Order: sequence, then structure tokens, then C-alpha cells
Amino acid sequence: MNVTASPPPSTLARAAVLALSSLCLAAACTFEVAAPPASAPAPACVDDERVLNVGFYAFFAPVSYSASEDPDAKEFHTHLGYEADLLTALEAIDGAGLSFSRHPIAAWDDIWLQAATPQYDIITGGITILDARTRDAAGKKVVTFTSGHVNFRQSLLVRAADAARLASHDDLTGDVRVGALAGTTGEFRLLELTGLVDANGVLAAGVRIDTPAGTVVADGSPDYLITAAGESPVLAGRQRLHPPSHTMPQLVYLGDQTGELELLDALEAGAIDAVARGEIGNRDAAYARGDAFVVTALDEKVEHGGFALAAENTELASCLDRMIDWLTDDRRIDYANWREDPAVFMRRAAMWNEGAR
Repeated sequence: MNVTASPPPSTLARAAVLALSSLCLAAACTFEVAAPPASAPAPACVDDERVLNVGFYAFFAPVSYSASEDPDAKEFHTHLGYEADLLTALEAIDGAGLSFSRHPIAAWDDIWLQAATPQYDIITGGITILDARTRDAAGKKVVTFTSGHVNFRQSLLVRAADAARLASHDDLTGDVRVGALAGTTGEFRLLELTGLVDANGVLAAGVRIDTPAGTVVADGSPDYLITAAGESPVLAGRQRLHPPSHTMPQLVYLGDQTGELELLDALEAGAIDAVARGEIGNRDAAYARGDAFVVTALDEKVEHGGFALAAENTELASCLDRMIDWLTDDRRIDYANWREDPAVFMRRAAMWNEGAR
């Protein structure tokens, strides 16, 4: 399959500044600035002056991404985006004692669980906060999340010529190929909205799934499960999902190597008909590729993204929450506000520092 090369993530993010005016309006970009905090300095989140290791997902422009999409490039280790600027503002708060060493992670699969390993203190990357993502395969709670700092809504990205034909999830029939990244809320919400799974992630009877080990057929039991936090072992590495009814779409799984960039290339090349993922990324991609793509089928459900930490690091998470809540003005300053004014978090940090002196 020949696909057209896409702009690097940094290009996609920078190009979207003007594109998201409609998103900004929808999110009510105007906001009131609260008074600076009380005169007491910020409590130290880290008392031993150690540097916290942050693992960030490298391919979710413009929320969290690497300056280069090439893992061998030096720039691959440079963290950019909404969450990168939020972390930088956290470092700027006097007295918090926060310093981050950032490390790119190319693979999305269960990325949040890496917060429970000795390698990382914090994991970030546009990760939706879900209780299921706090637990390992055995059901033990191993991860905790900070309070949500960004809002997500799921959507479809389609070619402009298909905007009317694929205006809602109800338009997704058996001849429509929807691209998805396995293990994401974009995948799960699409499956749920189209009836391919129930609210618990159990696949409808008769769904056929192509895997590296061959094709399996769901029987309607929990043995065939897909959620935003994992899947039944038999479904690991899934490549394609075939619906049991013509009223449901096909799913094509891409992105093992370059994340969602591979989905965008496939859509442009005509290998798929839509991409199921969050509104923020889809709107950025729609603008970056000119008039080629359109965002449709906006989901009514709102989700929240946060940082993942090991379950035992509740004190650190709580300390971060206080700073994050200030920087985002208790979520009133969201992605759309940052896109309009990328310096907003650093100004909020300066306000904190002025109030602390």
C-alpha cells in the first residue's frame, strides 16, 4: 500500500493555531482569571530535590508529542504540546521543587501502566482517566491519576467528499472502513456507539477479528472483550474487525509504528474511510491537510485526561493536583485556551509566584 507522507507532528500542531477557532468558541475560550494564591509558598512536592522521570507518548500531536517523528533523531527526545507546556509551568512554580526529565515512548499499548515501573515517576500522553486503567491484568490497583486537566470528545475524521455521507456514527455501515488505534478510548467508544461491544466491552456475537494467530469469532461471552484498558488475550495484536451485521462498520487497526500518523496517511490514501479518535487531534489534522479532511460525528460524552503515577504515589499526585488546578483555573483553562494563547500556563505560574512573595 502506497501512502503519502504526512507532515511531522510539530508541523501538524503549529498549523492548527488558526484551525481551532471553532473549537475555541465551542469551549468558551473566554475565562475569568482567579486571584493569585495566598501568601504561603507552594508546598514542596518532592522533598529530596530529585528529578522526576516523565515518560511521554511521542505521537499524540498537539497534546503530547516529540519534536521529530524519527526515534533515531535527537529531537525525538524533545517534548512538545499542551501537556509539555503544562509540565514546564509546574517546574516554574516557586517552592514546588519540581524538575522533570522527559523520555519519549513510541508504543501506546498500556502506556499508563509504565507509571508503576521503577523507570518512570509520571506518564503523560493525552491519557483518558479511567478506573480500568488504574489496574493491572490481575485486577490489582497499581496506578493513580492526577485530576483531569484536559477535556476530550471522540469524533470521526473523514475525507471532505464524505462529510455528508459519514456525518454521524449512525452512518457507519458494513462497507465503511474505520481506522483506529487499539487500546484507545477512540476505539472503545466507536465500538460502543456502533453496537459492536456492550458497555462492558463484550463483543457482539458473530464479530470476526483478524489476529496474527488467525481469525477468531466472538460468541457474545466475556471471553471476547475489548475496552480502553485492554483486551482478551486472544484479541491481542488485532488487525481487522468484521461486523456481524451490515448496519455496523469494519475496523482497521493501524499505528503500531508511528501511532495515529499512520491512520492519517491511510485516510488520505483511501485505504480507510474514517479515523475514530479525539476531537482535538482530528481538528488539528483537518487543518494541517488543507481542505482534504473534515471532522464529523462529535460525541456528546466528555472525557478527562490526566497524568498517571504509581498507586503508592498519592501524596505526589495530590500535590500535583493543587498546582494543576491552579494552572488550569480548575479546568476553566483548557486546550482551546492554550491553543489561543500558548503562554497562558507560564503566566499562571508567574501569578502564583507573585502571590507567594
